[in-house]
Amino acid sequence: MKRGLILDFGGVISRTLFETHDATERALGLPPGTLTWRGPFDPAGDALWRRMQAGEISERDYWLQRTREVGALLGERWERMETLVQRARGAEPDAVLRPETAALMREAKAAGVQLAILSNELDLFYGRALRQRIALLREVGVIIDATYTGILKPDARAYTQCLAEMGLAASDAVFVDDQPRNIDGGLAVGLACVRFDVARPAESCAEARRLLGR
Repeated sequence: MKRGLILDFGGVISRTLFETHDATERALGLPPGTLTWRGPFDPAGDALWRRMQAGEISERDYWLQRTREVGALLGERWERMETLVQRARGAEPDAVLRPETAALMREAKAAGVQLAILSNELDLFYGRALRQRIALLREVGVIIDATYTGILKPDARAYTQCLAEMGLAASDAVFVDDQPRNIDGGLAVGLACVRFDVARPAESCAEARRLLGR
């Protein structure tokens, strides 16, 4: 059995903001149907998402633009990505976790598999105070966050730093991410990888279990 499970956070461990527009609208007092961008759930209707997928802008650029747009709807100037998440999800951060991934993490930990998070913007997006309130993250032994390291996936150094802190070789770990470019980076350093499909989380978790040898 492989002894390490490395997970992205947004989209993999937590449900995406695309999936929770109704809750965001309620939290912010916006009329139902105000938020129409759907990213991977409707690429044809989200030109900004298509630009990100094409490599024209970064994932951070995408979310900063959406943050500014939502702030403007409220007549406010939002220039920090965590503002959107904190205002949309601050009351119940655990409620947005994917039950399928949470179950996978708990099963892996019970079987002695090390858990790690490798994120490009965990605290930049969620805010340190908010993510510290997510109980599941206390089960994770290693968290590598480019908010602080400045090394973004798919840079090979992000993966090798995570593996070094886990004390594992790439051949001993499974990496799960929802962005194709990050999966390419993981494959390049020798990790077994699962491209997480946010529309089919159960199937993606099943593939991770298979690669872990469970």
